[in-house]
Amino acid sequence: MLTEVPDLVPARMLNEYAYCPRLFFLEWVDQLWADSADTAEGDWQHRRVDVGGGAAPLPAEGALKQARSVDLASESLGITATLDLVEAADGGVVPVDTKKGHPARDGAVWEADAIQVCAQVLLLREHGYTVKRGEIFYAETRQRVPVEITESLVARTLQVVAEARAVATRLAPPPPLESSPKCGRCSLAGICLPDEVNVLAGREVGRPRRLIAADPDAHPLYVTEQGAMVGIDGGQLVVSKYREELVSVRLIDVLHVAPFGNVQLTAQCLRTLFDRGISVFHFTYGGWLSGVSTGMPSKNVMLRIRQAGAAARRDLAVPRKMIQGKIRNGRVLLRRNGDSLDRVVAQLAGLAELAEHAADAASLLGIEGTAARLYFEAFPSLLRAEGLPGPAFTGLRNRRPPADAVNCLLSFCYALLAKELLAACLVVGFDPYLGLFHRPRFGRPALALDLAEEFRPLLADSCVLTLINNREISASDFVVRAGAVSLTEDGRRTVLRAWERRMTTTVRHPVFGYSVSYRRAVELQARILAAYLTGELPAYEPLVTR
Repeated sequence: MLTEVPDLVPARMLNEYAYCPRLFFLEWVDQLWADSADTAEGDWQHRRVDVGGGAAPLPAEGALKQARSVDLASESLGITATLDLVEAADGGVVPVDTKKGHPARDGAVWEADAIQVCAQVLLLREHGYTVKRGEIFYAETRQRVPVEITESLVARTLQVVAEARAVATRLAPPPPLESSPKCGRCSLAGICLPDEVNVLAGREVGRPRRLIAADPDAHPLYVTEQGAMVGIDGGQLVVSKYREELVSVRLIDVLHVAPFGNVQLTAQCLRTLFDRGISVFHFTYGGWLSGVSTGMPSKNVMLRIRQAGAAARRDLAVPRKMIQGKIRNGRVLLRRNGDSLDRVVAQLAGLAELAEHAADAASLLGIEGTAARLYFEAFPSLLRAEGLPGPAFTGLRNRRPPADAVNCLLSFCYALLAKELLAACLVVGFDPYLGLFHRPRFGRPALALDLAEEFRPLLADSCVLTLINNREISASDFVVRAGAVSLTEDGRRTVLRAWERRMTTTVRHPVFGYSVSYRRAVELQARILAAYLTGELPAYEPLVTR
């Protein structure tokens, strides 16, 4: 358990706890947040009160008429709050809290809202004000609803304060609500994963609801034009060269930015991206992922403590599953796309079983290496690679520099895959450089590479197969120098288009049964790993296609 908890609980967090203890934990303890249409509407409804204004003297100092955005705190109550509006009424004052929604069907306030207003009333009374009631302004129905401060409401509010502080001392969040209608409109549903966690933990049976979108609304912005400059103009990212605008993209449509080679970003652009939680993944001209620029790291420190503990123990529970998933997905790809590969497919099935029960890291590494050798020896039989430059691909992987076109494409797609998993690690709150299977090494995002294992056949290898067999890529898209094969600028753009097509492909999730894009599935796996490390799930389950 945690020994240090902030002295004061915000009244807004009491509302969250009464609504859902898990939501309270994720927002207050883990400091996680996600915007949605509802949160944006709430910000809009609070635009006047958030500006502040109006004198708020203590009772002994003068009369309070009307004040907005008033900060109060009490150590004896253990509460702090920013009151939207305080008005003079009935010989005293009344706090008015603004909510974007509507009251309950019977016209009464919701319990969570009543608790928040009661906390505000207790704070005002603690500071000497006379307060007989509170009010809630529901913006959807444009009405004020009174909140009577009864003894039972005060007792319930103080009980919530005590319970919230106790929950905040735990290392893991409370379990999700089960089949609750509250989850559908929650902005943190894609982080909380209530139905998914309950299914994997055995608390629910059946197919979970799809509470997260199949595909994010935003997409990566790839900048491959050498000498280009990425700047900010209002709510637009503007890519220009020699002061000539090449493209302009709305910030809300940008998932992350991936510049290749000699591409610059202005300081104003970087600050805006960091404020919005948008990372920048820097690639060399040749397509190697060389670095990442992000804003402040995630505040989810307990997850990183659990991650560090698992890495220090060399816990193989997760790596076994990841390597098993990689082998099984490779086996499926060979079975679906090749002929006369029954022997290799059977061997890979046996190696997948061995991986799940590997006794130590050395054994697991050996199993993974054997499976990779068998897989890539069979991989050329899936390709129609006639006409590509360089030697024919024989199944032998070579990387720096690639000696043939197939290895060139594989390396580039593996770099793009590492970028996707690095982005998922940063969003969830992991330290991407502290791996569970790959050994930590300077500059290597080991955990991102761990998570990438099961996705290599599904995303990178499949993308290469599509590019070659559908004749989307040709000899003119490559350059051969001193025995090394690299992509031209047009070739990189072709691969990037194919990659994005693959990442936005929607598939039926093999465990949860709903449709999800591969990009969302990548993030989902990172969150399942986080839930396992924090003790919410009994095991990590890889994503394996049937």
